[in-house]
Amino acid sequence: MPQPLSRRSFVTRAAGALAVAAFSPAFLRASSEAKKSRLGVALVGLGSYSTYELAPALRETEFCHLTAVVTGSREKGVKWARRHKFPESSIYHYDTMHDLARNPDVDIVYVVTPPGLHRQHVERAAAAGKHVICEKPMAPSVADCDAMIAACKQAGTQLAIGYRLHYDPYHQELVRAAVGTDIGPFTKIDTAHGFTLGGYNWRIDKALAGGGPLPDVGIYSLHAACMAANADPIAITASENPKQRPDFFIEVEESINWTMEFPNGVRASCRTSYNEGMNHFRAEGPNGFFELDPAFYYRGLQGRTSKGSLKFPEVRQQAVHMDAIAKAILANRPVPTPGELGRRDVRIIEAIYEAARTGGRITLG
Repeated sequence: MPQPLSRRSFVTRAAGALAVAAFSPAFLRASSEAKKSRLGVALVGLGSYSTYELAPALRETEFCHLTAVVTGSREKGVKWARRHKFPESSIYHYDTMHDLARNPDVDIVYVVTPPGLHRQHVERAAAAGKHVICEKPMAPSVADCDAMIAACKQAGTQLAIGYRLHYDPYHQELVRAAVGTDIGPFTKIDTAHGFTLGGYNWRIDKALAGGGPLPDVGIYSLHAACMAANADPIAITASENPKQRPDFFIEVEESINWTMEFPNGVRASCRTSYNEGMNHFRAEGPNGFFELDPAFYYRGLQGRTSKGSLKFPEVRQQAVHMDAIAKAILANRPVPTPGELGRRDVRIIEAIYEAARTGGRITLG
């Protein structure tokens, strides 16, 4: 039979619980963040995007900076530590990501590995008590996305998706036009994004990539169409095009076309390819049009509307997107591009593949 709880035993137990909480990753993280004006970022995966885009961007950010890396190559990590002036003790292997929990200089873990690895790396970062930015596409499946969102919620950390174009002024203008009346609302959208893929890399390995050009670059067209429609699609039709290089694109599609229907009557015609260069976006409505060409590059976007040319100062998209996420975390606000947004796009991608496979019209709940 349980003994009555005395005042002394209650105080002892309460003190013990507080002691445990005080040493939990979430408590330590919150205490550390409260004293900071800039958050430390650990890059997971040191490929070309980290090397040529994220690392330079982190030299320009106001609210975050590079403090650690996670890599399969200790030698590469040492070069990064010396180049970016952080201690070699802040170099981690993928298998030792749990040790990030003991590094107060790391507040955000940015996962930049191939999509097939995103789930395990996000879950490890969350278990270490760190906020997470995950590159797009979020994951190969909705089930993976759900697990990633759940892991971060359980850890009390925020999960953001690396949608850099949300912060580009041309795409911000697209959002403004979509909800305004001077050009929008739009009723017809046409967009395409693709490039010619050369030699072998992880992008044609389905286990690593999750698919072909659709989740890699087609997702930009998909995402921009949702922004222009100011809604989520309710139905999908799609068709995969015959492969011109079937000996190369064995596991993934080479190119695919799809149409998205939105509840407000908007229709978006989209296409993507690993065998054709294309990079444009156009939305039309009764009041005019909005066009970006090129639409999705890191730099050099150009736009025009039925009212004239668009001209905005060029920004480093990666810097402004990381700053926006860090600023939200510092203010204890939800991040602008949360995991739920990434999940939505993966759900649409799954529906596109299903529509292409079956030849049917797939409805989305």
